[in-house]
Amino acid sequence: MSDERIESLGEISTRNRKRKGKVVATAKQRPTGTKRGSSKRRAQTKARDMLVEVERELYSAYEQNNTDDLEPLTGKKAKRKKLSKEVKYTNGNDNSRIEASIGVCYGRVGTNLPPISEAINLIKSNGISRIRLFNPDPEELQPFSGTGIELLIGVPNEILPTLANNPVTTSIEWLQSNIFAHVSPNQVKYLVVGNEIFLKDPYYSRYIVPTITKLYQALQTLGLATTIKLSSSHASTILSNSYPPSSSTFDSNIKPFLLPLLQFLRDTGSPLMVNVYPFFAYINNPKYVSLDHALFRSSYVEYDQNLAYDNMFDASIDAFVYAMEKEGFEGIPVMVTETGWPTAGIDGASIDNAFTYIQNIVRRALNNVGTPKRPGVGLDIFLFDLFDENGKSGEEFERHFGIFGDNGIKAYDIRFN
Repeated sequence: MSDERIESLGEISTRNRKRKGKVVATAKQRPTGTKRGSSKRRAQTKARDMLVEVERELYSAYEQNNTDDLEPLTGKKAKRKKLSKEVKYTNGNDNSRIEASIGVCYGRVGTNLPPISEAINLIKSNGISRIRLFNPDPEELQPFSGTGIELLIGVPNEILPTLANNPVTTSIEWLQSNIFAHVSPNQVKYLVVGNEIFLKDPYYSRYIVPTITKLYQALQTLGLATTIKLSSSHASTILSNSYPPSSSTFDSNIKPFLLPLLQFLRDTGSPLMVNVYPFFAYINNPKYVSLDHALFRSSYVEYDQNLAYDNMFDASIDAFVYAMEKEGFEGIPVMVTETGWPTAGIDGASIDNAFTYIQNIVRRALNNVGTPKRPGVGLDIFLFDLFDENGKSGEEFERHFGIFGDNGIKAYDIRFN
């Protein structure tokens, strides 16, 4: 399908979602003011029909239990090669224990951040072994080369159509020129294909699985498919219902795109990546979510399916597990690609609360506590954020998630190992 036809799909695909009490448009609005029978109107109708075809093809691929070489954007049947099943993940129902790790997100939306070389010294001196970079910026990647720090690197939302609509050679060239030319492949552990697309950039939803498929094939060609995992990071809003955890379900509007992704994750042993913030649950619903419940210090225990929940974080993680199981996907690991607590900017944001939350997250991860539904199964977690970012938009607290100040001094005394 040509780029022009793809853009038409984006123009006519409009869905509304409710978040924080507001209704926001989730894609480009359909052009208005066209006359009935005009060529423009006919083009829109044709585009709408093609969108239905896209969703039908995605569902068909999911039902065939194979997303190896999906080409939903071309309208052509794709050649299908069975993906290798590299990892069998335990869902916590046996005695296996999965070792977890703690990483930190390194956002750079700020004007007062220390030089990257100083940040790397800070990272190493504090025993932080994994870092999430949101963009493959050469100026950010090159300083990490040879440091031994493992990287989780983002594939920007806006690049997805280019990779999805072109041959695998394009993905190979993109990986080599944007990532591997600046840092060794053995430092790259995950590629995050898009960040919170369903929430922030739903126009790109249709490109997630095709892009991941092309990148997977590129990694196979480069001999790196067994060492570098692929997934996509999502906000908690992919759940239409999340309480109690056992009642959780995915938003039906995104299933045509999410279910093929889950199939890919299961076939390749890759994790569902989610951004989990009990802080937002608390500030948005203080009447129903207590501060103590969000901060792991509640004495009140809630029971769901005979499992005991005394904190919001565990309930949030298990909600994703239950939602996946309802769609027939058991055993897919969950990775937390963002979680944190601000130190200022709103009621409930403080140094003490941030310390309490992060300390409990780190302790539980390093001890492989797991969750009530998956006990003893460690969670890989990335804390947000390394530094405060004064360039972040939104409310004031958005600029105060940093574990360190711009002077390199910890906002609170936390250990990462």
